[in-house]
Amino acid sequence: MKNTQKQLSMMLLCCCALWLTACSEDKDAKTEQAAKVSIDSNPFPSRYTPVPGAPTLITNVTVLDGVGNKIDNGMVYFADGKIVAVGENLSVPDNVQTIDGKGKWVTPGIIDVHSHLGVYPNPSTHSHSDGNEVVKPVTANVWAEHSVWPQEPGFGRALAGGITALQILPGSANLFGGRSVVLKNVPHRTMQEMKFPDAPYGLKMACGENPKRVYGSRGGPSTRMGNVAGYRQAWADAQDYQRKWDQYEAEYAAGKDAKAPKRDLNLETLAGVLSGDIRVHMHCYRADEMAVMMDESVRFI
Repeated sequence: MKNTQKQLSMMLLCCCALWLTACSEDKDAKTEQAAKVSIDSNPFPSRYTPVPGAPTLITNVTVLDGVGNKIDNGMVYFADGKIVAVGENLSVPDNVQTIDGKGKWVTPGIIDVHSHLGVYPNPSTHSHSDGNEVVKPVTANVWAEHSVWPQEPGFGRALAGGITALQILPGSANLFGGRSVVLKNVPHRTMQEMKFPDAPYGLKMACGENPKRVYGSRGGPSTRMGNVAGYRQAWADAQDYQRKWDQYEAEYAAGKDAKAPKRDLNLETLAGVLSGDIRVHMHCYRADEMAVMMDESVRFI
């Protein structure tokens, strides 16, 4: 009888041990993490490649170097799509292609930081007018690069005038018009082949007359104070969105099976500004408007 009781006791202990082990395994299984959700910050990368060309030396040319210096009878040496050296008596490899620039001037290429080429082509037709998404005051979700027409005739005329790089912006109808894109002014078939490698994204914003003119009869904003209220609410929503993603990152790093927030393309761009990855390009009409925007940047950005 005693042996039987001992056997039963041992069996019960074994069962309890197995049950506890199973519970522990179930608990571990419940905390197993799903694949981490990550957002690609550059889903449309540059495919630009330098235009091939022979190493070239320009001689006997007047050079303005862009930092305040003028070089008479100067020399400019470039190779592999880049300027290699600027000066008076350059040492260059033998047999380089030489251009006599006597009587001519060389300056750095002009960077146009506020351009609508490609999204508002010139000459203009309605079929290619793609610069303003006039559907609501906040359209930070749209990207100008998806409207750029690479064969826009204006690019060639701009290049003839010395413009070698451009920031292409959405228009000024909305409080937040969308992302900008920086392009090299080179002929290509697609926008990505023109895209300036590693250039930061920008966000076009507009204050003052344009948004209130466009939306005054569409439910607002219809005043400058309405404009500012719209900016503030958008930034507040972006801060909340950013906090949710920060919480998700922290919980996932702690080993929890955290659930990622629902993706919002509007707030994603605005959160990119808050984190310093996207730069604001703001269109204003009056100095006091810009002062108000600077106040707002201190509070939110």
